[in-house]
Amino acid sequence: MAINVFVPKFHTDEVLAEIKECLEKGWTGLGFKTVEFENKWKEYSGVKNAHFLNSNTSGLHLAVHILKKIHEWKDDDEIITTPLTFVSTNHVILYERLKPVFADVDDYLCLDPVSVKSRITKKTKAIMYVGIGGNTGQYQEILDICKENNLKLILDAAHMSGTKWKGKHVGQEADVAVFSFQAVKNLPTADSGMICFQDDELDKLARQLSWLGISKDTYQRFNSKESSYKWYYDVPNVGFKYHGNSIMAAIGLVQLKYLDQDNNQRNYLADYYNEQLSDIKSIKIVPIANECRSSRHLFQISMESRNEMIEQLYKSGIYPGVHYVNNTNYPMYSYAKGSCPKAQYYSDHIISLPLHLNMTENDIISIITIIKNESK
Repeated sequence: MAINVFVPKFHTDEVLAEIKECLEKGWTGLGFKTVEFENKWKEYSGVKNAHFLNSNTSGLHLAVHILKKIHEWKDDDEIITTPLTFVSTNHVILYERLKPVFADVDDYLCLDPVSVKSRITKKTKAIMYVGIGGNTGQYQEILDICKENNLKLILDAAHMSGTKWKGKHVGQEADVAVFSFQAVKNLPTADSGMICFQDDELDKLARQLSWLGISKDTYQRFNSKESSYKWYYDVPNVGFKYHGNSIMAAIGLVQLKYLDQDNNQRNYLADYYNEQLSDIKSIKIVPIANECRSSRHLFQISMESRNEMIEQLYKSGIYPGVHYVNNTNYPMYSYAKGSCPKAQYYSDHIISLPLHLNMTENDIISIITIIKNESK
């Protein structure tokens, strides 16, 4: 049987019971379960505000859009970001006619603070930090850089549901953190996300802009005590259709209950990989930062013969991944090609080994056996 890099695990009966409530109530859209999920996420993660959206990408775009609007950033102002990420991280900067300025990565595959400092100019307005694989990297140094230079911190926490940093869930310290609950993430739905602003007013604006700029969503109006004007709303801003729905939130509510348990299992499997691969000299295991209890969305290694190794694994029905291709290799970011040599090296040499809740130690042994045989 094939061993894929990602396979989600759903608590099906409980999920169906939550969805049934939506169907029986006749409320599958924005509101009802989305409100409940937002409250449960705040309770779990410790973030001050949380707004449920249809994807992490929508959340990142909203974050950049709102910060640009509120702080009156100009077109071509700059956000320092990583080239080693899924393209949505950097596309949202382009959506707002801002310039992604690429800094190099460290051995955690996160932004290198030294490289970040060297990229700061008078046009720099924010840092986009990606916790790749659930890793915090040198996060404290990035926070310090933001404070010293009056920069906003946008945390792309797509991989970080359940990541603990310095004993607390990550995201509370960023100006805005955006989580992903996409189909193969640690807290899977079909696709959805959560935007978490520290500022209450920006949270209110995010709620409005995610519903086309409308002043009150349908659920708010339906539950209003104003009997004569339930139909009325204003549209003070041009917004987007980014809000989440109660079906996705129903799935999320169940998955959240098991998130820590599931992440503990992922860490157990990652520890087993570590134990078995640590003595292979041709392989470098991507480390987890100190003070980080990673969600372990990914287990990544790097090696010189990456492509040959992937081919051998494929032949045995094992399908790893590559996270990610250096974004400066794509045409819209080619202006920065060659500017981040470490990111390019890892882009050419990293492998994400299968890591999901349906795996067993025997599956890992099968993978390790092939890796050891090919590494001789």
